[in-house]
Amino acid sequence: MAYLFLFGAIVAEVIGAISTRFSEGFTRVLPTVVAVVGVVGAYFLLSRALRAGMGIGVAYAIWAALGVCAVALVGVLFLGESLTGVQAAGVALVIGGVACLELGGQH
Repeated sequence: MAYLFLFGAIVAEVIGAISTRFSEGFTRVLPTVVAVVGVVGAYFLLSRALRAGMGIGVAYAIWAALGVCAVALVGVLFLGESLTGVQAAGVALVIGGVACLELGGQH
């Protein structure tokens, strides 16, 4: 159940981040409301994952890393942003780091 809450937190964070881009400095109402609800929802769901027994180090690493990777992917696929080779390598390193944290915590 903890991973389900964590997945929801990641989705909410991505929605909040993308909405922030469209809020034009929080001057547009709807994107601003969606951004705030997304970020607050992300923290709420993260807290539920922690309450369900997930360790904070692993939960935060997965949440942050997959959120960053998802936002970068959405930017490239839907918002016309580019991703250089160095940036793609950085994304791969982030994913690898999270995998190491997860695998290192298993006994």
